[in-house]
Amino acid sequence: MSVLERKQEVEARIATVCRESGRQENDIKIIAVTKYVSLETTEQVLNIGLQHIGENRWQDVKPKWEALHERGTWHFLGHLQTNKVKDVIGKFAYIHSLDRMSLAKELDKQAASLGIEVNCFLQVNISGEETKYGVSPQEFFQFAEEVSKLAHIRVCGLMTMAPYELESEETRPVFRGLRELRDQLNERRLFPYEVKELSMGMSSDFDVAIQEGATWVRLGTVLVGKEG
Repeated sequence: MSVLERKQEVEARIATVCRESGRQENDIKIIAVTKYVSLETTEQVLNIGLQHIGENRWQDVKPKWEALHERGTWHFLGHLQTNKVKDVIGKFAYIHSLDRMSLAKELDKQAASLGIEVNCFLQVNISGEETKYGVSPQEFFQFAEEVSKLAHIRVCGLMTMAPYELESEETRPVFRGLRELRDQLNERRLFPYEVKELSMGMSSDFDVAIQEGATWVRLGTVLVGKEG
């Protein structure tokens, strides 16, 4: 199946889910996760009209970014080490993995030196899995309050990763939990603006994530395939 055919299939699934759950299709944005595919396939993704590219590691994405960065909007999805901030700051429009204050302070420092504001998602480990990164729900509001004091970070949303389940329905409590945290965050008015976005849902569970309020879905294999 070609990338175009996969895109059409994914868009049809999204349309069905939105129709059944009362969501608007234009509220759902697709990030094509290209970490397992070549520069050539990434270029195909852009050629068929997908604008948002997601990657996990700077050393892997570097040749793709250098060749194609002017053609897309780039999202950093992976765990970001503090000493790698200087590599990604200013290159990625969104950082989806802000999960600790040491990283927040380094992002703020580097953004200040460039005179920019960096769009970040606060990563929350809703499932409590030890293998997942993210601040715990119990620590979330204190973390958000501390981040709110940093002038060069704009928190545009929250992000989580659900456990891989054979039945996607079993991921629902994780996605619902993130949406509820976002709503509680806005009720507390910790930021002088509304935090709207929810980055959640991947190839195996994006239908359920959309039902629970996802605004960004991060799609790899189901959309771009897998090489090697």
